[in-house]
Amino acid sequence: MSTHPFLGLAPLSAPHFASIEDRVARLLRTTQDVVIMQGEALLPLEGAIRAAAGPGTTALNVVTGPYGQTFGNWLRDCGATVIDLAVPFHTAVTAGQIREAFAGHPEIDFVSLVHAEAATGNTNPVAEIGEAVREHGALFYLDAVASVGAEPVLPDAWGVDLCVIGAQKAMGGPAGVSAVSVSERAWARMAANPRAPRRSYLSLLDWKERWIDGGRTALPHAPAQLEMLALQACVERIEAVGLDTVTGRHAAAAAATRAGALALGGGLVPYVHEASEAAPVATTLRAPSGTVAAELVARALAVDPALPLAAGGGALAKEMIRVNHYGSDATRGAVRASLAALGTALAGQGLTVDVQGALSAADDAWR
Repeated sequence: MSTHPFLGLAPLSAPHFASIEDRVARLLRTTQDVVIMQGEALLPLEGAIRAAAGPGTTALNVVTGPYGQTFGNWLRDCGATVIDLAVPFHTAVTAGQIREAFAGHPEIDFVSLVHAEAATGNTNPVAEIGEAVREHGALFYLDAVASVGAEPVLPDAWGVDLCVIGAQKAMGGPAGVSAVSVSERAWARMAANPRAPRRSYLSLLDWKERWIDGGRTALPHAPAQLEMLALQACVERIEAVGLDTVTGRHAAAAAATRAGALALGGGLVPYVHEASEAAPVATTLRAPSGTVAAELVARALAVDPALPLAAGGGALAKEMIRVNHYGSDATRGAVRASLAALGTALAGQGLTVDVQGALSAADDAWR
């Protein structure tokens, strides 16, 4: 019987599992507990909300894209009172808007926020928002799944109590495992919540009581072996080149894509108006009037199906094009090829474009 290198591996030991958690903690520069959960990032995203929120919770839920909308639904399902702070998807929320919400609703004790919305291409100023949340004393929950590896993610410095990350985007790693850093305040909130999941795949408290409190000597269940090894390899690769180098590459890709799209012409413009509010993980573009974004993307992918291009989700499929320059696609080559293919697609619609000008602008902006 033939063997495969993915099969027949020795079981992942508890010390090995703990060492990978420690590497993730160093990546986040956090002294908080870090739990690597055995599933895609939706697992800790939902698990953390259901553990920390309940009927006595008043949550300020910031909506800058579709994930913010999802978090509001989970919070309501938990019985929390939810105050949505929604801003247009082409912009970011400000710390001033957060403080205004606190002034109008001093009872707020939980804040949920997405750092970078890859789906809409915006990023929120978490450091400034975290300062406002600390002043108010609320628990701070952050979705940093898309941002980690593309821009700084600093739970301790920003006062984040629950910070969820995934490796599948800017980190260039596996999608099958994810992680959450948990502050002591957050653990106390969960322990006091009678509705927090227990003996459940969603349960963070199970990990604390059966894994962390026991000194991380016995795993609660069989780990996702291949995904954990892939996560280790992913973090080792980032350590080897340096996190600043990785985030710098994503910032360069974003700047080059934005500059190239503006120079391309044909009516293509950035979806997020201000460059300072645009996420380094992905650049979203508004399709020219009279065109359909999904059709332009299909034409561009006909040039090269491997390009990191996608139409917006749902209703945004008509107007939004996403250039997903993250992970292995945060390169000058991927940006140039995406711009050239979009130029071909726009020209096919009878629009006037300057592909060479776009490529030159992208090269000039890469830094």
